[in-house]
This record gives sequence, structure tokens and C-alpha cells, in this order.
Amino acid sequence: MQIWFTGVASPRSTARTARELEAAGWDGLLVVDSQNLSGDPYVALAGAALVTTTLGLGTGVTNSVTRHAAVTATSIASVQRLANGRAVLGIGRGDSALAHLGRAPARLGPFERYLSQLQTYLRGESVPFEEIDIPIDVAPPMSELELADAPPASRIGWIAETPGVKVPVEVAASGPRVIAIAARHADRIMFALGADEERIAWGIDQAKAARTKAGLDPATLSFGAYINCACHDDIDTARALVKGGLTTFARFSVMHGKASGPVSDGDRAVLHELRDSYDMKAHTRGDSRQAGTLTNAFVDRFAIVGDAARVVGRLRGLAGLGLDKVAISGGTRGASAADGAVSRRMLETEVLPALRG
Repeated sequence: MQIWFTGVASPRSTARTARELEAAGWDGLLVVDSQNLSGDPYVALAGAALVTTTLGLGTGVTNSVTRHAAVTATSIASVQRLANGRAVLGIGRGDSALAHLGRAPARLGPFERYLSQLQTYLRGESVPFEEIDIPIDVAPPMSELELADAPPASRIGWIAETPGVKVPVEVAASGPRVIAIAARHADRIMFALGADEERIAWGIDQAKAARTKAGLDPATLSFGAYINCACHDDIDTARALVKGGLTTFARFSVMHGKASGPVSDGDRAVLHELRDSYDMKAHTRGDSRQAGTLTNAFVDRFAIVGDAARVVGRLRGLAGLGLDKVAISGGTRGASAADGAVSRRMLETEVLPALRG
């Protein structure tokens, strides 16, 4: 199972982080795409590509609203060329990127159309103009220009004409409808269901059933997960390190009012209190109002926290379910930077070597 690191997109520091992660044995780096909170992910990934040789690089995650599918495709394909085939495109319906534009996550129908178009562009194929979701009142049809000749459809020519490995598309999913959409269009589903094995197994079953129903081979679909994880010999310190980030991921399972997947009555109550308390101005902060809603028992199930042996055991359990990739999000704003450094060092010197062995 591949172990990736999730971080912010920074025009300067991402390259340094990427070098450190590659040297420490991580398999890849994902950077967030949230234009009001961090730098441009593709600029950051391009910088990382130029200073690494083996580290996987990708978005974790972009969304289907703030960029047209053709723009997203050409951006990640450019990183792919710089990285000699090491790029992935992680995408979801949007959260903080849209919240800071006064919008909720993308509706399911447009999201599915976007994924279909994105994959078409990345294969070097054409999208019909009539399927392009640009409002007429924003930009009128090209026919108004009365050109002598024009392209018959939308296609990224340089992707089609330059040999290379297609960028894999990974869809972040938590609810059954998004899992089903991802099963029809993704190369890998990255579950945002927490670290509980029962919930991950439920997600895998949902995805395989949806892919089979669509007439596709479920064996051709890969599975991964976003996991909040902190490694520390003091369990309370480890819990504090993940709480802020965990509020963000756990909220996805109850964002629209109904908890997704198998969940106990106690955890359901925590999820609803988390949703009702969520303050986007304190997004990912460990000292936020929403972080205070998480009980120790909830953190211990939905995240992976504890000493190296416990972390290794939980990750091996997820690999046994069929996950081939885990993206670890351990950093929390408002938590101790020194404790965070200890956690990352333990992950790199104790957890990663144990998993490789």
C-alpha cells in the first residue's frame, strides 16, 4: 500500500517539502486546492516535480467548479510532463474553495458531467461544444464571429499528439451517490469515510456494486482513503494533532444532514453536533468550536492515533481490505508544531519502515 502525505500548496515551500518526503521514503505528496486559503496547486506541484525523481505528485483535492475541465486537464497534464509520469488528479465536489466564494459543493449532475469531460480531455479526445457548460450570457457561441474555419469540438491537441501516460483521476467520495459516480468515472476512489474498517468495507462494496451495474469491471477500479493520522507515544497528544483536520473530513459524511455509511448511534450524534457547530472561518483548526465536539472514542475510530505499533496495525488492517493507497493528513492548525514534528518523524522512522518490511 502506498503512503502519501497531504499538505498545503505553497509556491515556495512545497518544493522543499517534496524533497524531504522523497528522502524519507514517502510514496507521494498531495496538495490542497483552495484558492482563498493557499497557493496555486499546479504551480506548487510543478516546483516539486523539478526537484524530485520518484515522489508521486497530485491534488488532494481540486474541484469541478472553479476551473473548466479543459483547464484542469491541461494543468495536471503539464505537471505530468514535468514529473515524467508521476502525477495524479484528485478531485471532489468542493468544500472550502467554494465556501470562500459563497457556494456549497457542486451538484451531482454537473459533477458527473465534469468527470466525464475531464477523462475525455486527459485521453486526448474531443468534447462536443454543445456539452461545454459555459453560460451563453457569459460568452456567446463562436458562430457569432463568422470565422472562415474553426475547430469542430473542444480538444487539447498537445495531450493527444505527445505520447505519455494518461494522468489517473482519483475521486474523493463519502456518500453513496458520489461513490456511485466515482465508480463510473474514476481510476481510483479515495474514500473520505474515516479509518474505521467497517465503513471502508461498506464504501468498497458500494463502489463495486455501482461499477458492475454500469457494465464495468470492478477489478479495474482501485481504492484508497484519506486518513487523519498522528503517531505519538502520548495518546492525548496524538488526538490533539488530528482533531482539526478530522473535523473537516468527518463533516463530509454528514454534510447534507444524514450520516453516510455504517455508524453507531453515539458516532451519529457526534457527527450531527459537528455539522451544526462547523465554523468555516476556523477550517481545519484544532482549537475550533467544531473540534470540541469530537469525543476521544470518535477520534480513536475515525482517525489513526497512538504509538507506532498501533498506527502500523491500523494501516495494515486497511490494506487488508483492499486499499492500495492512503493519503495521510496529520497536520492541524492550532496544534503544537513541535508535537507535529515528533509525529512526522515517528511516521518516517518507525511506521514507514515497518510497513515496507
